Amino acid sequence: MTTALPAHRPIAIVLTVVLGLAALGSTGCASTPSAMEEEARVAQAKSHFEIGVDHLSRGRTALALRELLAAESLAPERAQIQYALGEAYLLKSLHEQAETHLLRAIELQPDYHDARLHLVVLYLQQERYAEAVQQSEVLIDDATFPGPWRALSNAGWAEYKLGDKTAARSHLELALEYSPHYWPAMLNLAILEAQEGHRPEAIALLGEILELHPGGSAAAEANYRLAEIYVSLGKRDRAVSHLLAAVEGSPNGRWGQKSEEYLKLLR
Repeated sequence: MTTALPAHRPIAIVLTVVLGLAALGSTGCASTPSAMEEEARVAQAKSHFEIGVDHLSRGRTALALRELLAAESLAPERAQIQYALGEAYLLKSLHEQAETHLLRAIELQPDYHDARLHLVVLYLQQERYAEAVQQSEVLIDDATFPGPWRALSNAGWAEYKLGDKTAARSHLELALEYSPHYWPAMLNLAILEAQEGHRPEAIALLGEILELHPGGSAAAEANYRLAEIYVSLGKRDRAVSHLLAAVEGSPNGRWGQKSEEYLKLLR
């Protein structure tokens, strides 16, 4: 996570499958034994593929892999199968296998935006930030890519991690020009603003994120980062209220747990 990636950073990635099943369809009316065999092969690959995608969408990743590998054995030249395998392995945190299949999908179909976007996610997860920037720029420069703000946000985060704050700010601000309410870019920019000492700007961005109701994990992170800023400003009560909100909204998540630990230090 298009698959959507949708993600601003690995901790916030949500992956879904949206694949072109028609691309695995019949080859047409068979008139010879070899044509009939080819049509049967493609039909069987499509069946395994569709079952695999269904498993993947329901969170049954191991079952999905079994079906998708069967589909690949029948039709290894299909970019959609390679992409789905890459996504499944990414969900399993099997990065080497995921990269192999995502790169193969892009090799077979260079304009496969979702595959390239997931490759960026993989590189972010592995802290391969320079490669994440490189692949994001391919998407940014592609006029047919329908969600440039996603690539811009990913590039901005990778540049921030590389220490290039000027480039990071440029890409994040441009992402928000394209999509003013794209909270992943807002969160990344808020982190940058806070690190550079621009507390009012960071507070405003984080507050706007909360107004968008982005979901448990993202809201918890925004609350946690607001608490950090308010502690630095000596506003302990406001910090505590945001930490409590983070714990309530995501009690078992990373940011909810971090907030619980922070509360213990403040009490």
